[in-house]
Amino acid sequence: MVASLILLLTACETKNSDPPKKDKVCISDTLRKMIRIDTVKTTNIDDELVLSGEIGFDENKVVKVFPFSSGQVLEVKVSLGDKVNQGQVLAEIRSAEIVGNYSDLSSAERDESIAKRQMDNEESLFKNGIASEKEYTEAKLNFEKASALVNKIKDQIAINGRGNTSANGTYVIKAPRDGYIVEKKINPGSYIRQDNTDNLFTISDLKNVWVWANVYEIDISKIKLGYTAKVNTLAYPDKTFTGEVDKISDVLDPQTKVMRIRINLPNTTGLLKPEMFANVKVMNKEGRKAVSIPSSALVFSNSKNFVVIYKGDCDLRIQEVSVLKNINEVSYISSGLQLGDKVISENQILLYNALIE
Repeated sequence: MVASLILLLTACETKNSDPPKKDKVCISDTLRKMIRIDTVKTTNIDDELVLSGEIGFDENKVVKVFPFSSGQVLEVKVSLGDKVNQGQVLAEIRSAEIVGNYSDLSSAERDESIAKRQMDNEESLFKNGIASEKEYTEAKLNFEKASALVNKIKDQIAINGRGNTSANGTYVIKAPRDGYIVEKKINPGSYIRQDNTDNLFTISDLKNVWVWANVYEIDISKIKLGYTAKVNTLAYPDKTFTGEVDKISDVLDPQTKVMRIRINLPNTTGLLKPEMFANVKVMNKEGRKAVSIPSSALVFSNSKNFVVIYKGDCDLRIQEVSVLKNINEVSYISSGLQLGDKVISENQILLYNALIE
């Protein structure tokens, strides 16, 4: 390293008549090809708020599938995470209620047929003057009641969907939309009670997901709707997913004293899954400005930050600076630099070491 430094750095000669003094450090033609010079400029201060969160469903694109009747699960045809198409059979269930419905329908249809014959007979007798109008009217009302009962039972059966049930009591649960099975709460052999209010499956297309993140009270003023959010997960630490804040809670959780925010995140690749832990960085530009330089220009030494200021190939000096914050490879400087100063931001450590010797 010493040999390289001697080759890269040249020193201006001093006259023999002058008293001994430290040689100037200059940038040689070889070293110039290895450094980069950046100009100090004024920019808006980017702020970055780091939060923890969890990935969840986009509840606007979720369908929960409930059972229509009690019964025993005969077969489940899908597993958690499976992609399903609208109309695809998810499960088959055997239900005594369905058997009862078909039995009631058969009995009601027989009564309807009898009432129809009686009405037709009374109508014929009435037209021939043998039966009274009252008798014919009563027979007609009985037929209408029987027909209404048949239609009622058919409607009850139709609630499960046309073609989804059979007279032996078997009915099928079908997917109401395309998507992925993100919740599955039944297995073959399990029994669905009549008072069951829980869903059997949850289907989501997962093309978008929501990230719920917690914001502490001290940081609430730093969050606004529309701010950009960058999300990383434990499963894909090298991938960054970008979304935006689209909902901010109006109240704080009384127990944890945090405010929840929601980030709408595109998930076209399908990599993000509900319940994943997420690291969230919310980005925004504050109204104030500050002088800024590339973070690579900083030299950290003795618990302080320094830069090498360039004014000419043989006019270099070390300057201590105070760093306001570092965000996205940009350092915002509160003191030590002026607008228009030039700093060396690549291989400046060679020059720094030479200047302090």
